[in-house]
Amino acid sequence: MLKDPWRHWAAKGTWSRVLWPVGALYCGIATLRRRLYAAGVLRAYTLSVPVVVVGNVTVGGTGKTPFVLWLCAKLAAEGRRPGIVLRGYGGRNRCVLRVESTTDPGLAGDEAVLLARHAQGPVVASRDRVAGAQALVALGCDVVIADDGLQHYRLARTVEIGVLDGARRFGNGLCLPAGPLREREARWQELEFRVTQGRAGVGEWSMGLEGQLAQAVGGDAGVPLTAFKRVHAVAGIGHPQRFFRALERFGVEVIPHPFADHHRYAEKDLMFASPEPVVMTEKDAVKCERFARPGLWYVPVRAALDDELARCIVSRLWGP
Repeated sequence: MLKDPWRHWAAKGTWSRVLWPVGALYCGIATLRRRLYAAGVLRAYTLSVPVVVVGNVTVGGTGKTPFVLWLCAKLAAEGRRPGIVLRGYGGRNRCVLRVESTTDPGLAGDEAVLLARHAQGPVVASRDRVAGAQALVALGCDVVIADDGLQHYRLARTVEIGVLDGARRFGNGLCLPAGPLREREARWQELEFRVTQGRAGVGEWSMGLEGQLAQAVGGDAGVPLTAFKRVHAVAGIGHPQRFFRALERFGVEVIPHPFADHHRYAEKDLMFASPEPVVMTEKDAVKCERFARPGLWYVPVRAALDDELARCIVSRLWGP
């Protein structure tokens, strides 16, 4: 895959036309698989507790992880006992793993460790989503949030929530690898709740990401982002440019260093010729703590949404 495929996915150019047949096959298989589960030809496993699936119809970089943390906190505030299950992408674990704040990101994946550090409930990483969800029920959870589980139909779901980048939206409208879609665009309209980072469309809930402080990697010190003048900005996420622009809105001059999503950092990746501080996302920071040093910072963010969405989700799960 190209280093920055969104440059091509924004429009229907030569690259997307060449790959269109592969993309059509990809989404055709995804649609067929979904229909087979809906018809009962393929068996979906139903838990004894509600399952809320949060996922994307496009390739990542939508703000899904902050949203999952927001949802988990809202459910806990309602007196529920939520738990989060995810694959643990980028980790080498192949078992059902209870993820703790100190778990090695190389084992569980960066997103799993990040969730475990902030979630108000247990986090389990498992390539078998059903087994992982069952483990959460055994831990006493009365609602399961399946992170990035939209296309994993083997785990039956009570509610489906999609998260979308409001600026990129569906790109050229084509399926992987010709475009950014994991499923056909019409799938978005079928979701019960649709959350859009940034400007939302009709029937969508708008989500903002808030983060004004930088924290020292591996330490407790914190400073306002406005204290930085010029930085090396590091981002190994689905949409690095969003992070760079967020820093620029605080008046920070950015020297950008984009990496692939879930990049496994080595110390040399953060060694630059000029002495400016290095500022990264929290998802990157969990993988860089083992070589923390002065001058390494990360920016924690939280999702900001209308509380009415939480009330609607709770009503849908358990009634008014």
